[in-house]
Amino acid sequence: MRYSEEPVVRLRSLRSVSLGVPDPAASRDFYHEVWGLSTIDEDTDRFWLRATGSEHHVLRLVARDSNALDRIAFAVATPREVDEAARRLEKLGIPLLTPPGPIDDAGGGYGLQLIDPEGRCIELSADTHAVVQSEPAGRRAIPRKIAHVVLNTTEIDRIADFYVEVLGMRISDWSEHQMAFLRCNSDHHVIALNRAEWPSINHVAYEMQSLDHFMRGVGSLKRHGIDPQWGPGRHGPGDNTFSYFTDPAGLVCEYTSEVAQIDEDAWLCRTWKRTPELSDQWGTAGPPTTAVRGAMAGVADLGRRGEVVAGIDDYFVGSAP
Repeated sequence: MRYSEEPVVRLRSLRSVSLGVPDPAASRDFYHEVWGLSTIDEDTDRFWLRATGSEHHVLRLVARDSNALDRIAFAVATPREVDEAARRLEKLGIPLLTPPGPIDDAGGGYGLQLIDPEGRCIELSADTHAVVQSEPAGRRAIPRKIAHVVLNTTEIDRIADFYVEVLGMRISDWSEHQMAFLRCNSDHHVIALNRAEWPSINHVAYEMQSLDHFMRGVGSLKRHGIDPQWGPGRHGPGDNTFSYFTDPAGLVCEYTSEVAQIDEDAWLCRTWKRTPELSDQWGTAGPPTTAVRGAMAGVADLGRRGEVVAGIDDYFVGSAP
């Protein structure tokens, strides 16, 4: 289906991801003590963790019976853009989980939450709480920001159309017809879609300040007795370094660096072959382990679709087994 001739909003950046896990405290301990993030706020079984960048937090952990994507938050320029987005979303029949207004969350701000066609919660926000910029990482392995989130989808074309036509993203590259890489700024991708048997979260990538910090991060995890389950290596699409691990909940997290930067006037989208040489240009990583492949498949997740009534009969697509 065609959603709109013009996107309802222009996204500025990926702010944060919120993950539902059975034991948020155990996950917090990993991301705080091992991964390199700092706990900036907590409330019983909810935790907010920040990186060294300007966002109040990049990771939010909440309690769920099983692993789930709770929400993905994107920055827009002003509250007025949030209000205008709400009007246009309503006109298109795209359901809102929360209407425009002050955000009741540790990061504050003004925003709304919408539901994508596979039930994911997407937050659009402006004027979130300012934070004092962290001191440079020096030689320490501390993530700078969320680099990207990879989503498993049963409807890659429909979901790609939604993120392009509704949220204004651009497709940077395809990996044959298996993955689509979408950007909202100069970073090669902030969202990637992976064709799968059910909708779920595939992994979350955290960007390190440099290649040196990336390798120091890999070394730091090794000193904690945690080996990479795939990597280190360098991908073809995005040209970014990668090293994948699993957290205590069994969710996949990635260190990355040197993500390709897009010149909008010169970039041409291409289709990459799915070959070992292009999955890892360095040839250092070897194949992903069976364990990490299983973790990337994730737990079938219907998201938040049960919390809203869609405005159009055929809005939601697919189902979890």
